[in-house]
Amino acid sequence: MCLLLPIVLSLLLLYPETGHAFYSVGGTSVLIRINTRLEQQTTSSTTTVDISENAPRDISTLYSWSSDYGIQTAPSFEITTLDGGYDMFATTSADLPNNSPVGYVPSDLIMSHLKARMEFGSEVSAAERALKLSDHTAFYLILKILKEHERGVESPWFHWLDSLPRFFSNAASMTDFCYSCLPPYAAKQAQIEKKKLRRLQNAVEDVPLLNDVTKYNAELIAWAYNVVHTRYHETPGGDWCIVPMMDFFNHGGEADVSISYDDNGDCYVYTTRDVAAGSPLRIQCGDPTNPSLLLVRFGFLDESSPGTYCKWIAEEPSSEIYSLGYPNRMLFYQDGTISNEVWDVFLFTVLGKLDYNEQQAFYQAHVTYDEAAKARFHEQYFSQTLAALQGHVNFILGELDELSTWQANTPDTGRHPRLPLIMNHNQFVRGVFERVQQNI
Repeated sequence: MCLLLPIVLSLLLLYPETGHAFYSVGGTSVLIRINTRLEQQTTSSTTTVDISENAPRDISTLYSWSSDYGIQTAPSFEITTLDGGYDMFATTSADLPNNSPVGYVPSDLIMSHLKARMEFGSEVSAAERALKLSDHTAFYLILKILKEHERGVESPWFHWLDSLPRFFSNAASMTDFCYSCLPPYAAKQAQIEKKKLRRLQNAVEDVPLLNDVTKYNAELIAWAYNVVHTRYHETPGGDWCIVPMMDFFNHGGEADVSISYDDNGDCYVYTTRDVAAGSPLRIQCGDPTNPSLLLVRFGFLDESSPGTYCKWIAEEPSSEIYSLGYPNRMLFYQDGTISNEVWDVFLFTVLGKLDYNEQQAFYQAHVTYDEAAKARFHEQYFSQTLAALQGHVNFILGELDELSTWQANTPDTGRHPRLPLIMNHNQFVRGVFERVQQNI
């Protein structure tokens, strides 16, 4: 039955004039290893994927692997690179109208947190207890990646693993020098990511199902961490999934495709708008108005962002601050305009230093949607709020000036390959803040 699977799937991939349709194969497990392929392996069964940063990514074998295991893609679906193979991303070689099928992946091939938890069960309970609750979802997917890497060519996912990036530019991959080159907000978020990685690395040491070569290989664990955190997709039910082949979509401020699942857990990807030939196929990886956080978590700079978080950090944010819009709605836009939430939070903070009763009255006006009362507060305390905002903007620009001077004296990007990306990020933030400075 397994030997016929690719033939069956090719017959089920239909191309009517109105579009393409993908079909699942009921009753067939695509993870049943194709015996003839195993017999033809000339590599030792102990061979594992080379994760060194300069190791080549095998995309050509990925195509045949995906076909053998039941993955279906539109005829125009291609994986492309513009930088010699470091960044690989999905594109379309032909026009795709809105709501066109792009890809189908059977459930058996999809890695998920819930499946990994069921697979590993009580074997990792001790390690799980050592982690924060917020780490658990990623932890099980990381274990799955590590276990499949450990299995080498015997893993059904071997060729997919061999197609994955080795070099990452997100915070977990940065050095202390990199952190020192980031402005305060981005540096703080980067340190949070690094601490999370260290917790997970320590927890892996307590997992008996992994061998010692894996458990004590910090670089391997960091690679698995980065694979999970840069390629997972969260389902509507809250499960984290990694969908092979459908994990090559880059980020866009506006998504070109959507990812959905049927009742069997099979994955379907369709376009959400017309996509021209030669264009990338993109999803929205995170908040497009927070390019600093996208850099920290995913390792890229989205210069198409309409703006950026204002970089103001509350040391001990209160529930009132969150209600007023901290931090997600506190935005500086590319044209130098400032979101209302920035003014609200700065006024609330100013009032906290001047008059507690006035602060609470302003907050009550906010929660009761009394915009007229809020406007009166803003007018009365405008000069104090403006001074606080100007001080913040000037401080961030001063920090960026110092970083720029320091970075100019550190030209050795060979030793610090992530430095050019960090410098581009800082220049992007500087441009937005300079336009805000001109407006206030």
